[in-house]
Amino acid sequence: MKKHPKYKPVPKNPGIFHNSNSGRYQSRRCIQGKQFKATFDTIYDARLWLATFDGKSSAVRQTSTTTLKEVWEEMQKRHFPLLAKSTVEIWTRRYELLKELESYRMEELTSSVITSWVEKQVAYFKSNDYQNSTRGKAKRCNLDNELNLFTTIFNWYKGSEKFEHEAVALPNPVRLSHKRMGFISAKPIKDKAITLDAALQFFECLKPLYRDLALFHYFSASRIGEAAGLQWSRIDFENRKVTIMETCRWDMSSKTFIGLNPFPKNKEARTIYMTDEICEILKRRLAFRQADNNFVFHVDGKPLNYCTIQQNYRDGQRISGIPFRGTHILRHGMAKLARKVGGGLDAVVAMTGHKDFKLADHYSKLDTEFQKETSIKIMEHIKQEMKAEIPTESPDNVVSIAKFNRAK
Repeated sequence: MKKHPKYKPVPKNPGIFHNSNSGRYQSRRCIQGKQFKATFDTIYDARLWLATFDGKSSAVRQTSTTTLKEVWEEMQKRHFPLLAKSTVEIWTRRYELLKELESYRMEELTSSVITSWVEKQVAYFKSNDYQNSTRGKAKRCNLDNELNLFTTIFNWYKGSEKFEHEAVALPNPVRLSHKRMGFISAKPIKDKAITLDAALQFFECLKPLYRDLALFHYFSASRIGEAAGLQWSRIDFENRKVTIMETCRWDMSSKTFIGLNPFPKNKEARTIYMTDEICEILKRRLAFRQADNNFVFHVDGKPLNYCTIQQNYRDGQRISGIPFRGTHILRHGMAKLARKVGGGLDAVVAMTGHKDFKLADHYSKLDTEFQKETSIKIMEHIKQEMKAEIPTESPDNVVSIAKFNRAK
């Protein structure tokens, strides 16, 4: 007669038993005098069942067979259509390093697996082969973006109805320690927010079309795609309002115009007040308005390509000699100016249209010059307080610290 395989207790795991013949694990739990048990392929599942089973549900959590690759593909189908195209392109690019983990089932992606992956990536990016590459100042500094993307994927997986049964009890394997481990080199110091003086110098060195574009870009605190995609139908001279709605979409590789998104990055239109300066810009552009073209900024009726904008901005920055580079510096610069003049993050949100204060704070970080002004004011205040407390030369006004301490 064939003996029934016996389960032996697993050391340091009360309630869990292991069958050496089948390799499976059995969890046993007594709730209100009633004995429950369930069998699993891994000790991880056995522990999880013991920790979460309440005696009411007869369903046992099934071992996940969903891989990271399958979750990513499902996320592309269901979630990506809700995102801005630029965000999709950025996430797709950041996913490249995570492809090494694609074959893992989601429950197999433990903290130790993430640790091994981080260590491998850091070793490569610190290697001589990578450091001697021709990337110049654009070398890798950390793995923050990839770790953040993994967390985003994992959170979507946990919240998806398709995977809710297998994902309900899985913890996010990414820890704060992984970001510390993912440090490769210090980020180069880069001021993203152009100062007002530098902006004025920059505008003077641009060609007329791109000067008007840059001025509107700056005064409206818009994204460059919003400024370049501005439509005449969104201009209300009578009520002095401009609605930021459509946004240019450019190809990530060729940087050429491929379409017009019907809404901004955060999917919320915003209305800005048409100041006299903005009004002058738009009135100058009226001379170039075409009956069959709704773009405010264009070249012979054709939408602007990002590569052309970028080249003109670079030329203006080089000629003016300012230390700021890129197109996004104007939005950052206006955000910082709004915070300095308006006195808080409310002013920044009003100008940039951000949904939360965290992003507004990121865009409007005050520079060292403001810190210098604040420090000087504080020290002046301290000096005034110190002068008020200086004792006279009369010995009667001098208190012995030693006597004071003894008296206490």
